[in-house]
Amino acid sequence: MIEHGYTVSGMSCGHCAQSVTEELTSLPGVTEVDVDVATGRVVVRAGTALAEDDVRGAVEEAGFTYQGTASLVS
Repeated sequence: MIEHGYTVSGMSCGHCAQSVTEELTSLPGVTEVDVDVATGRVVVRAGTALAEDDVRGAVEEAGFTYQGTASLVS
């Protein structure tokens, strides 16, 4: 399992998190998505590497702004 970290802006509520989760979960290989609305941090677990363009597209489809990759270390 590979963990990917991203930063997403524009989220403000649980519905926002749900929308991002649904879009990212639809990507091939994604098994789990954790969204922290307060920080904009999104952690995606997948069986394979994810293309950044695919992640950006999913986030934008959900209606939010993809800011780039983020460190998985807190």
